[in-house]
Amino acid sequence: MENNQSILPKPSRWLRLQYKKWFLILKNGISEENPIIVSVLGICSALAVTNRVENAIVMGIGVTFVIMASSMMVSMMRNLIPSKVRMVAFMVIISMFTIVVQMFLQAFLPVVAANLGAYTGLIITNCIVMGRAEAFAIKNPVKYTIIDGFANGMGYTLVLIAIAAVREPLAFGTFLGMSIPGFDNWINWNVMALAPGGFFVLTLLAWLRTLTKKYEEA
Repeated sequence: MENNQSILPKPSRWLRLQYKKWFLILKNGISEENPIIVSVLGICSALAVTNRVENAIVMGIGVTFVIMASSMMVSMMRNLIPSKVRMVAFMVIISMFTIVVQMFLQAFLPVVAANLGAYTGLIITNCIVMGRAEAFAIKNPVKYTIIDGFANGMGYTLVLIAIAAVREPLAFGTFLGMSIPGFDNWINWNVMALAPGGFFVLTLLAWLRTLTKKYEEA
């Protein structure tokens, strides 16, 4: 019996990795339960700030920081926050870290801060941030909460960059503010600089994702 067990092949490292809790959390936040194209959260900022790749990157990093920091604090205080006031507590915590991001951008990236406008401050009302605090951070330890915050922040950021990577060249003939070779005589698509253009690209991404998923027939 012992000999037979020793002959059986050991599961691969990749297979074992797929059953790790931290890996599942990371996979869900970035892909399987992507906050924008799957859960349809944070749509307003996705449409408003993705007309340029630079804005999308900065906004994504800012939101990722706020999600991670606020979720970590909520997780640390989850046994101290009364259930009746937890939403108010979440808002106070999220507001604190949003102000940090806003002040950092105004101090070190004033041009980007001006481009993002009020949307930096509106991170406070971003459904992704509040959603992770309510759905995950309040119920899980810090080590998993940090991973969840990072995963959802990166899922949000990657979608923003993908949208901006389509919109900026079509709207301005540039990428990261630099002229694209071959686009010298490009006629700018003004609609791509506006929210309807962002909505079109976002819808296209969501549709393309459905083509990669396999669904059971009813």
